[in-house]
Order: sequence, then C-alpha cells, then structure tokens
Amino acid sequence: MEYLDIYDINRSLTGKSIARGETMPEGGYRLVVHIVILNSEGKMLIQQRTNYSNHGTRGFLNLWDITVGGSAVSTETSQEAASRELHEEIGYSYDFTGMRPQMTFNFPSGFDDYYVIQKDLDIQTLQLQEEEVQRVKWADREEILTRIQDGSFVPYYPEIIALLFSAKTSYGCVTHE
Repeated sequence: MEYLDIYDINRSLTGKSIARGETMPEGGYRLVVHIVILNSEGKMLIQQRTNYSNHGTRGFLNLWDITVGGSAVSTETSQEAASRELHEEIGYSYDFTGMRPQMTFNFPSGFDDYYVIQKDLDIQTLQLQEEEVQRVKWADREEILTRIQDGSFVPYYPEIIALLFSAKTSYGCVTHE
C-alpha cells in the first residue's frame, strides 16, 4: 500500500498522509509530478497509457499522454518523485536534484509540478512499465493538439501543451535575453 503526504494550501506538509486511492480530506492537497522530454527536433516523447486500471486509480485509460506523470509518495520531494516516475514508467534515469519544476499548476486536490528536459532518446532502448505504458513515440505539437481534439490524448488545455514546448530551456513567464 502506497501513502501520499497531505499538504496544506500553502504547500506545507501537514504531517499526515492518506492511502493511495482514498479521498483527500477537506483542506488537504497532494503532489503530482509530470516530466516532459523534448528532443532536438522539437518533438515530445509521448506515452500511450494502458487499457486497464492499475490499483483502481489510473485514469484516462488507453489515451496518449505527455512523457510521464504520477503522484509523489509519502516522504518524497517533487524531484525524487520525478526521478522515480521517469525510471518506473519508461526506464530512463535522470537526476532532478537541484532542479525546480518549470511550472506548477494547482488543481482542486493538489499541485501539479511540470519538469521539462531536452534529451534525444532512442525509444527502442526504453523499458516500459507494462502495467502503465503500452508504447511511446515522438510527436510534434500539431499531432498532440489533433489528438486532444479527436479524444485520443488526455484532454489538456492546448495552451498548456504550447507552454510545455516553449519551456524546454527557460523558467518563468517572461522571456530573458
């Protein structure tokens, strides 16, 4: 059984946790991480989620999604969760120590941290976690937006996808020269 730390609205740990799959208590929040890998051709590594539920909690079955994502488990930092999820889901090791997420979005029961890295990976060498990932491929922004429209991709806001493609080499909401 995995446990998730409970954070308060200010993203401070409360010292409490819940079992994965339980409903977050009122005023409690969890931490989720997403990792996006972009290659030098400007394409994103995307994954097709499995068509069966893992622990009864995995949603968006059989849809395409950004590279990797998942909940931080109890005692993990955002960076530790990002490293673990990336290795678990596609078998790629990356050290996020000292790296801040490029962006964080709030959702009703938590915080979504997004990390964007640039790496040319040979997808034939990746080891996919068969319980969660069917396959991976490289896709450009237009393909992802088309898949969102046709319902074959997790329904992200198109603006978020554009922002992820733009965030590969920068932090913040303004350009710096």
